[in-house]
Amino acid sequence: MQTGQLSPELADAADVLSDQLRVHLQRLAVLLEPHTQKIERKFLNRLRALGFEPKQRMALSAITPGAAATILAKGQPALEFIEQVEYNGRRLAKLNLPPSAILEALEEYDLVLTPTLQALLPEEDANFRWVREQLHFCVILTLNNAYYQVREAETQAFYELFRIEMEAANLEDLLRRFTESLVHVCRASAGRLYMLNEDSTEWVLKAASPKLEPFTAPNHPGLIKKLSKQRFLNGNGHTNGNGNSHGNGNSQASGVILDQSWQDRFESCWSIPLAANGRTAGVMQFGFSKSYEWLPREQELLAAAAERCLMAAEKQRLMEDLAQREEQVRRLAEHMLHVEEIERRRISRELHDEAGQSLLCIRLQMELIEQELPETAGGRAKLREARDLTERTILEMRRLIAALSPAVLEQLGLGAALRQLVNRFQRLHPCRVRLQLSKMGALPQQIEIITYRLVQECFNNIGKHSGATHVNISLTSADGWLKLAVEDNGVGFRVEEALAKRDSFGMSGMRERVALLGGKFYVESRMEGPKRGAKISIELPIAK
Repeated sequence: MQTGQLSPELADAADVLSDQLRVHLQRLAVLLEPHTQKIERKFLNRLRALGFEPKQRMALSAITPGAAATILAKGQPALEFIEQVEYNGRRLAKLNLPPSAILEALEEYDLVLTPTLQALLPEEDANFRWVREQLHFCVILTLNNAYYQVREAETQAFYELFRIEMEAANLEDLLRRFTESLVHVCRASAGRLYMLNEDSTEWVLKAASPKLEPFTAPNHPGLIKKLSKQRFLNGNGHTNGNGNSHGNGNSQASGVILDQSWQDRFESCWSIPLAANGRTAGVMQFGFSKSYEWLPREQELLAAAAERCLMAAEKQRLMEDLAQREEQVRRLAEHMLHVEEIERRRISRELHDEAGQSLLCIRLQMELIEQELPETAGGRAKLREARDLTERTILEMRRLIAALSPAVLEQLGLGAALRQLVNRFQRLHPCRVRLQLSKMGALPQQIEIITYRLVQECFNNIGKHSGATHVNISLTSADGWLKLAVEDNGVGFRVEEALAKRDSFGMSGMRERVALLGGKFYVESRMEGPKRGAKISIELPIAK
């Protein structure tokens, strides 16, 4: 960090260093400079005895008053020390060292430093104690900010992964965005995410940052075992997840890094397995152009991110499989509706051509026989009754034929078919129907058939159950949607019960037909009050 680009926290810490304190710090630095190495050795020995790890001891030695004295003795400003504290504070946070342990370490340094100062200038012990207290305050302030930076970065990383999981359009998009996000979090030069194929013979590149052409690497049992552990490779030396060195790393790298070109391109490489229930399903690998050793906190973050990535990928895959199966079911149901319409037409034609024509012949024969019989014949009245019954049967047959396959729908379109349906309903029921049709243009045949069947089913329900005296029907088209509304002033019904009846083709059947076309189905009903009755609203997407 450059002096001209101070963070607000660093600026606050620097402001604490008043002119008077700076003077005393400079005197302390000059006084301690010949003794700092000896004091540091004693300090490091104490830390080693207390169980601090080597990396922790190195970072702690960089935030002591002795470290400040070394910087000031070289003529560098005090701010250089504050920046050094912030950097090593972030390292200590990533090394999982709790703040209480840092305070303990600084107290140990004070125990080593105090005898030396008292021996050098006993008369100024009080002044130097005040200087150390002020410096200690600046260090704690800077360390708090450093720990906050690390925790905030981790929180932001997981929030970003959660957001990606929620927004990802598909599995490919999910893995790509996860990889890009983690490359940014790790400050890596490149990142790859590989998954094992179904027969575990190859590692297949699923995502890369920067983006790459398709890539695969052969697999073998030994490789799976190696990739099942976190790995860190640095230059020519290989280190495992615990940071322990393992000699020359070229052969080690070739057995761990799936893209062999990385050995020449990057100074450091990280490898993190994607595993669940003891089975490795994939691996994330990151390359760094400079030597960049990972720390425990970074390992934990990447392990958690890998677990979340695998879970999110599995969830996304299951969702895609479910969506694919739902689409198959939808297509099958849509095909069944098409088959149903074809069967309706076949039955309609057979009723018209066979049964209908036979009934007409029977009626004609009965009429001829009736004319040949004398008026006084006793059976003539009964023959007339049979002929009338046949006439009514023919009319009912024609009604059934029209309901099964309305010819007017195919010949004149949806508007004419709905008007005919309204006229037929009003002849059979003492009910006033108001039909409003907007200009809709040409509609797909399937949309017209479904709309006709929906209105037909609404009329069936109204005629059988509602006792309505007024029915309003409106059909409009706007913004790629066909909107149908059917409202009556009948007795109403309980919506939940009507939709729960799976053994009927009423309300639930209508909803399913609408859902098959990707439409929306709404139903409202009141059984009491001045506004009792029911209203069904349907929206169907008009395919382009």
